[in-house]
Amino acid sequence: MDKIKSIDPNALAVPELHRLLLAAVAPRPIALASTIDAKGNVNLSPFSFFNVFSANPPILIFSPARRGRDNTVKHTYENVNRNNEVVINIVNYDIVEQMSLSSTEYENGVNEFVKAGFTQVPSDTVKPPRVGEAPVSFECIVENVVELGNKGGAGNLVISKIQRIHLNEKYLNDVGALDTVKLDLVARMGESWYCRANGAALFEIPKPILTKGIGVDALPCHVMNSDVLTGNHLGRLGNLEATPNKSSIENHKKSEEIQRILNIENSKEQLKELHEHVVTFIQANDLENALGALFCVN
Repeated sequence: MDKIKSIDPNALAVPELHRLLLAAVAPRPIALASTIDAKGNVNLSPFSFFNVFSANPPILIFSPARRGRDNTVKHTYENVNRNNEVVINIVNYDIVEQMSLSSTEYENGVNEFVKAGFTQVPSDTVKPPRVGEAPVSFECIVENVVELGNKGGAGNLVISKIQRIHLNEKYLNDVGALDTVKLDLVARMGESWYCRANGAALFEIPKPILTKGIGVDALPCHVMNSDVLTGNHLGRLGNLEATPNKSSIENHKKSEEIQRILNIENSKEQLKELHEHVVTFIQANDLENALGALFCVN
């Protein structure tokens, strides 16, 4: 078993704890938040303490935390408290560098749309403008701001109710829904790292919603100590609806490869060969044959 390092968060300095949390809780989507101050000046700033928390009502929450170095608050926090409106723009790879530039702590009153080279587009229902280059923009009313503390590093949850959604049609599929591949979204990691949701980084897993999977506990005991089968392999097989019956298992045993494996006298080597054989089926998404082969050895 791997060695585990256990940490009391209260024993860490805030900057150290902050770095740890950002590295561990990732990837995080990015809210590029547009607000206005009391004088009508526009502010634009990104926040990766962000997610969707409800569909009915439609709620997005982001957190402009207090600065750790001097316990001051950000312009976005001040603005949503004075004017309860915000536009949350979603960030993809095409605008990630501009988004990063907008995070610069310019003086109050400086328009980050201009500094970052974004197009300022009037919103339909709220005063703050939206980012014209964003793939998706949400016009929101701020329903509540929950302060989590009064010291440096404390978050402020901006609970935002969606009033209008804008979708750039070039990111839609043939049926008018958002296309994950076309979106090419980015997310925040620890330190200066980001990740890109595109290409090999994208993968699908069948959802265990309509049927109940047999579970990993229904698989043969020998899988639990396998040096070949991973937890992901077992999870995929455990999502199948039923274990193979005796007739199916006997049919699997008739295959040349299974016959060869069953004739291996060394039990450890036999299981290794069997599990490697099962992996080839899983990689081909032939899960029925993978499961059937697995049950050929008790």
